[in-house]
Amino acid sequence: MRTSKRDTILKAALSVVETDGVTALTYESVAAASGLTKGGLLYHFPSKDAMMLALHEHQAQHWDEEMIHALGKDPDEASQDERLAAYARVSARGATGAELLLMLAASTDSELSKPWKRVITRWVPDPASIDPTDPRALQKMVAYLAADGLWLSESVGAIPLPHQLRAALAEHLARSVADADELPSNEANQRAQAPSSVMDFRLWQESPSSRHFSKPSPGLVCSPGCSSST
Repeated sequence: MRTSKRDTILKAALSVVETDGVTALTYESVAAASGLTKGGLLYHFPSKDAMMLALHEHQAQHWDEEMIHALGKDPDEASQDERLAAYARVSARGATGAELLLMLAASTDSELSKPWKRVITRWVPDPASIDPTDPRALQKMVAYLAADGLWLSESVGAIPLPHQLRAALAEHLARSVADADELPSNEANQRAQAPSSVMDFRLWQESPSSRHFSKPSPGLVCSPGCSSST
């Protein structure tokens, strides 16, 4: 399939970011990298901002397609756990320099962040919906955050991991999502803890300190017919 000129321009723009950073992205630098004229770029992208937004959309779509491939089916037909497991598996490849630079740029620009947010919200749980007392939900969030850490690790100066180890870690995180459902639910945990709480209360009742606290002072004990003032 022949690559369109638009895709050629975006691939050239990505190479500029990878080599020289986001600030180096200009019509002149992309024209030189793509072999096209500045007029050819203007035909597809009437402004530098339009080209920048298109590059973010292009990379976010590429990331989305990687996860669809890892999932092996339409994301709309998959469960949240299946989508999260695919997200974890894709983290094995690690971030490219261009991806990291683009995401950093998007973090301070609401328009540029929209394509990335659309992808992320499709594949990972909404943190606002997580019950912090639910061990199952917590394990899935740990898998999500660990996948992000694996994806970013080498980009932030961590010791490079062998390819097989990266793949094994990503697969372990993906399996941990399914394994989370084997954990006791929050309700089960509460039921399991209830007898312990009752027992603790009974032990307190039977302790010397509680008996001393609850026993009336000898000076206040009267025989029948006496008054406390005597």
